[in-house]
Amino acid sequence: MKTETQYQKNKNTLLSQLLLILVMALLLSAESYFGYKLYTLSAQQEQLKEDYSTANSITFGVFSLDLWRDKLSNIVTQKIKSFKVTKEQKTELREEVERQLHGMIDQVVDQFNKPQKSLGDKLKKFAFKQLVEPKELHQQVPSFAQIIVNRINAPRTIKKLKGIANTEFNELAEQIYDSTATAHSKVSSHLFKKYKVNSISTFNSSLETQLAEIRKTTYKYAYAMLGCAFAAICLWLPLRKKQHLHTPLFLMSLLFALALLIVGATVSIIEVDARLSTLELHLLGEKLAFTNQVLFFQSKSILGIAQVLIQQPKPDSITVGILIIVFVLILPILRMTARGIHLLCKPPIAENKVTRYLTFEAGKWDMADVMVVGILMTYIGLNGILQSQLGGLNMKTETLVTTTVNYTSLQPGYIIFVGYVILTILLSY
Repeated sequence: MKTETQYQKNKNTLLSQLLLILVMALLLSAESYFGYKLYTLSAQQEQLKEDYSTANSITFGVFSLDLWRDKLSNIVTQKIKSFKVTKEQKTELREEVERQLHGMIDQVVDQFNKPQKSLGDKLKKFAFKQLVEPKELHQQVPSFAQIIVNRINAPRTIKKLKGIANTEFNELAEQIYDSTATAHSKVSSHLFKKYKVNSISTFNSSLETQLAEIRKTTYKYAYAMLGCAFAAICLWLPLRKKQHLHTPLFLMSLLFALALLIVGATVSIIEVDARLSTLELHLLGEKLAFTNQVLFFQSKSILGIAQVLIQQPKPDSITVGILIIVFVLILPILRMTARGIHLLCKPPIAENKVTRYLTFEAGKWDMADVMVVGILMTYIGLNGILQSQLGGLNMKTETLVTTTVNYTSLQPGYIIFVGYVILTILLSY
């Protein structure tokens, strides 16, 4: 009877363990699936934003001499084509011509009235006084001035003047250039072909739509991952004191934490995006505008930040990058592995110095929680600096209007990493 009771008890224990493992395995599978989708979408989002920022880079916009030349050329050319002399301008022109003609007559008269030494000059002076009456010349100035103004404003003359002005301006414009137009053309051609569009407006619209959809979806997957982890915690808290369920429950919980760590470390945690939204310059009565100019863009994961630091030539940057990988990524994985070994393996392995140290004492070197605070402080500081600097670029005058925007934000990877830290803290109790 006692044996049968013991058998039934063992059977119930095994069934409860299998049921727990099955439930936890289903939750872990779901969490892993959501994590994989989050990683994939995050990488896709980063690529889309890289392409978007490249196509709309300020290097190819406000900082491009070629683009300024083209925009200014269009304005000046249009002004030349539409040029017409107004009635007021004709009056001013006639008055100026009259003034010049009167001045010329006075100069000629003064020249002949000077004392002449040679016989020829004296004869010229005598003939001038006999044949020319300065007063009559002055009286004829208005009619001559009107004839000149009419000739200048003749359609044929205006057309010829416009042609000369256009030619001279185009020659000057051709001397102003840099290599950005060629580079932008190649980049745009590649990106348009990649995304199957034919204009920058269509390109921007397409990518903005995709990015908006991906952003919503990534947060859904992130919250779904955390939901699975929360469900595991809900099982852990009431069942952790049951001796027969403790080991499988703890081991499965470690796998949940491992999944959160891997995704949190490889998915983007912070995105820095600063843009010049609009720049409007009023010139020659026309509006010269630049829109959606990307000043700076970067999106990095914890692993990506470490890689960037390691690739720097400075020893201190390399050291910091290595420390991040060791104390934020490698050490937590080793600790979780050691805790699993301590529960599953026999005493010679479970109780050796390395396993015990990693399981019970290495926690003080685990910097994941410090990383969470560090990332948050970095975001707050960086966001504040960008807001201040971009605010200084905002101007509004009669001739110039500029508007900047700051899209810097924490990304789903940060939320997942925070979830990992919280889960590991709960598993420590």
